[in-house]
Amino acid sequence: MTGASRVFVQLCIASVLLCAAAAAHAISRARIAETSPSGDASLGTQEQFWVRIEYQTDEPISLWARPYRNGVQVRKAMSNASSTYSGSGQALGWFALIEPGEVDEVRILAGGGKPYREWEVARRPVNLRWTGQASADVSRAQWVPELLKMEQTRNREAAQRRANEPVSIGEISLFNGFMLIVVTLFLAGVCIPIWTAWKWRGGWRLAAAIPAAIMLFVVMRIVVDTARDPTSHNLWPFEILQFGIGAVLVIGVLRWARRIVGAEA
Repeated sequence: MTGASRVFVQLCIASVLLCAAAAAHAISRARIAETSPSGDASLGTQEQFWVRIEYQTDEPISLWARPYRNGVQVRKAMSNASSTYSGSGQALGWFALIEPGEVDEVRILAGGGKPYREWEVARRPVNLRWTGQASADVSRAQWVPELLKMEQTRNREAAQRRANEPVSIGEISLFNGFMLIVVTLFLAGVCIPIWTAWKWRGGWRLAAAIPAAIMLFVVMRIVVDTARDPTSHNLWPFEILQFGIGAVLVIGVLRWARRIVGAEA
């Protein structure tokens, strides 16, 4: 082994050891402090089972409550999204089955770290039954609304921090590039069919004009709808992309069809 190879191997081993040391140093613990209702209960349709989680972590993590049955996660269920937690404190988890079923275990999963990973931090056996009947007006434990309020405050603060973060040059370039593609496809979806219709004759002219008409209709509909309700077309750039690509593809198919039937001659 040459000197350069030996140094390279030593650097690789050192990097692995540093990553292992960092992973060993980062410790995350959690436990299920309380549940609402109790761990032996019958619940109505999509009624939530709440979990108060006490955690202690050396790195930012997310926490989720998940339902299990016979050691397998119940997939037909809703569960909580998660804020990012650091240090120590309390978190709120919940889940609800979307159809009748049973749950015999609650597990708390954590996610975080670099590289990102997910792992189990706590579990508790339960005996829960979702009956499929209308949910009864069951009173929740006092800590449920308190933790809900804390979660809402934490989410607002996180959203405010993200809004105050400066936009990077890469993000600006990515956005400008995307919008350039949208504008280009809009122009292509209108101009190419119009130019083609001007050159063609007969039924071919009408066929080529249809994609341009549809494209203009889509744009006018976006303008009119957003004037009435600004939230009606939140994904309007993707609508332009979809119909712009469709218009160009239609013209391409028509050109291919004209060659097949000899109309290009």
